[in-house]
Amino acid sequence: MYPAHPRERALQMRLRGYSYNEINKVLNISKSTLSLWLRDVVLSDKARERLSGRVRQGVFNGLIKRNKMQTHVAQIRSREIRLKAAARIERVLDKDLLLIGAVLYWAEGYKRPLVRNGRQLTSHAISFVNSDPEMVRLFVRFLQEILHVEESDIIICMRLYPHINEEAAQRYWLDTTGLQRENMRKSTFLVTGASKGKRPYNRLPYGTVQIAVYDTGKFDELMGLIDGVKKKALRDILPVLPG
Repeated sequence: MYPAHPRERALQMRLRGYSYNEINKVLNISKSTLSLWLRDVVLSDKARERLSGRVRQGVFNGLIKRNKMQTHVAQIRSREIRLKAAARIERVLDKDLLLIGAVLYWAEGYKRPLVRNGRQLTSHAISFVNSDPEMVRLFVRFLQEILHVEESDIIICMRLYPHINEEAAQRYWLDTTGLQRENMRKSTFLVTGASKGKRPYNRLPYGTVQIAVYDTGKFDELMGLIDGVKKKALRDILPVLPG
């Protein structure tokens, strides 16, 4: 047990390697008084080791607290920036779907001519692959409302990793697109050499999906829309190049 007198108790705790903060919490003696009482105390190696460990832990805890606060502040700042940026988009009208769909395919769709036996084929399909459900939903609506593709002509093919439940993924993509099981084709299961089947389970929980339309005329129409976007962007947005 500690001696009854607070100064003696403080001395015994200090000799055991307790910090002024720890002693203050137990004895309720100010750190200035403790400094006066204990300034000439010579600590043993064991006591100094304990104090050093406490200091290191205190610094570590301080860093964690500071990092958490910085993370919290960064998250608040990020939300504020996103909300302010989102407010700049006042309205998106039905007529804007033409531009949205064309730009989506320009960025994400398969556009290169098909080549077989060294010759370019004259037939081509629309093929859009993505994992973002909102993007996929918008593109399907673009196909139906802008290119006037019949629902029965839209093909869905899932690209899944082995850990993904095929039935759950199928329900997810059918709900996303509003299409029917008849639109589904056989899934492709992917195991790349790089991933060796160890792709993180929390990424792409429903894989990616290919939206395809096997109609060369519709493909050409879509390519024409993209050409129109390019030309209007060059004319109306990008600076005119000299010469």
